[in-house]
Amino acid sequence: MYSPLLLTKSTAFIIGPIAEVLGWLMNAIFILLNKIGIPNIGLAIIIFTLVIYMALLPLTIQQQKFSKLSNIMNPELQAIQKKYKGKTDSTSMARMQEETSAVYARYGVSPSGSCVQMLIQLPILFALYKVIYNVPAYVTQVKQAFYPLITTLISDKGAVTYLQGTTVARQFAKQFKSDAFVNNVGNTVANTCIDVLNRFSTGDWSALSSKFSNLSGDISNTLGLLTKYNNFLGLNIGNSPWFTFKNALAAGSILGIIAAILVPLLAAVTQLINVALMPQPQATSSDPNDQQSQMMNSMKTMNYMMPIMSAWFCATLPAGMGLYWIAGSVIRSIQQVGINKYINNMDMDAYIAKNVEKQKKKMEKNGGKQSVSQRILSQYSGMSTRNTVEDKYKVSDEEKKKQLENAQHYYESGKFRKGSLASKANMVNDFNNHKRDEQGKDNKN
Repeated sequence: MYSPLLLTKSTAFIIGPIAEVLGWLMNAIFILLNKIGIPNIGLAIIIFTLVIYMALLPLTIQQQKFSKLSNIMNPELQAIQKKYKGKTDSTSMARMQEETSAVYARYGVSPSGSCVQMLIQLPILFALYKVIYNVPAYVTQVKQAFYPLITTLISDKGAVTYLQGTTVARQFAKQFKSDAFVNNVGNTVANTCIDVLNRFSTGDWSALSSKFSNLSGDISNTLGLLTKYNNFLGLNIGNSPWFTFKNALAAGSILGIIAAILVPLLAAVTQLINVALMPQPQATSSDPNDQQSQMMNSMKTMNYMMPIMSAWFCATLPAGMGLYWIAGSVIRSIQQVGINKYINNMDMDAYIAKNVEKQKKKMEKNGGKQSVSQRILSQYSGMSTRNTVEDKYKVSDEEKKKQLENAQHYYESGKFRKGSLASKANMVNDFNNHKRDEQGKDNKN
């Protein structure tokens, strides 16, 4: 979507307003760089990306805490699924839901888990992409670089018609055909021309200058400013690496060829490193036909396909997008090293206890009203193992001993640290599941 009054600023729901805020940040960074004498879009992109990812760091940590907790919960969840596999009657489905909810409740989390963090992060990352892809729409000084060329250009109908017929202009076909463009509402013609010129490669600029010699002076001034803003370590980030590669190959420039290849190559390599550092979910079944195993294999394939796709996109899009991709992957990788160290040293029992306490406070905040999972949480967190075994079910001494031995065996299996909240909760759960099975057998008899 686009706004004819605001160049290509996104007007998409949620993403548009977020992009507007991020645009203010990008503009402020560029103004600061200009004041210290280095008005450079590439450097602005790196700083901009760093600020955004640092701001998102708490959400990333929270998301990965849940990921580690999921690896602990998965064996229990898989055991429940296996227990009720093939059972579609309402009673079995209800019990399966109850036991699943009990697992989440004992760990003090909801099934939605890290969805909230993801829902917050995704719009921000999409909006960040919009800002970087449409810099003149958000950075005032870069937009001003197109003047006075634009003023002269729109006064020449032939020049506007020429722009409209270029390959780059195809992506703005709706803007050219809009009533706002025809009637030049809010300087739509000027803004649309900037949109097109902003996508121009060096070759496109040369063709425009040759076609309209009367504009050559303004074109030279505009191109000089844009080259200054886009020059990053000798590479024009306004051109695509593929375009740079072809030009360098034709000119026999070895350095140009290497620079063009490095952008997509680094984008792929840095993303691959980032994927390798990310904690991966652990399979709870060795069966390759298991649904979870198949899903995890698909995720692994996708993880290793993404760097290849990144290389392709970065080769064909302006190098500025590749620079953002590389900067983002490097920043995330550095963050991930620290996050991995932090999470690996976490006291998971304390984390679980904290989650449980949070759930209790949420319930109190809601006036004492409990959801299903909260009721189960209260049941498990508030009872002792002794009361659960001896008071909840009236059984014979022999049966009681057998049930306690089964629960104790699970407790001492080494799966959870002895004495931890997680191990005690699972001891209670093992007893309850065993009791339900015994009651089911009695009912059949």
